[in-house]
Amino acid sequence: MAIENTAQFHGVYHVLGGIISPIEGIGPADLEIDSLVERVASGDVKEIILALRTTMEGDTTNFFLYRKLEPYNITVSVIARGISIGDEIEYADEITLGRSILNRICFNDSIKN
Repeated sequence: MAIENTAQFHGVYHVLGGIISPIEGIGPADLEIDSLVERVASGDVKEIILALRTTMEGDTTNFFLYRKLEPYNITVSVIARGISIGDEIEYADEITLGRSILNRICFNDSIKN
């Protein structure tokens, strides 16, 4: 619902049902990954936007999915991470601030139709 409420995404969702978490005994076979790969293999999908938790497990799942989808020649991206609107930069942790710098938006590319 959070993504839907932005009115910025006009695609189809795929719910994995969780993230890879060896500590909790959740592996790739426990998630809806094979059905995602089947959807991509059908040829109708041009881009996958991953919007998983910003944790080690979420990043591991993102990378696993990227590697699974890499042979299909589609765009695989993750949502940007960084400083929230209204936050003070002085209070941002180093990882969040670093990601904000890496995922910065160029003024030339900020206007899209």
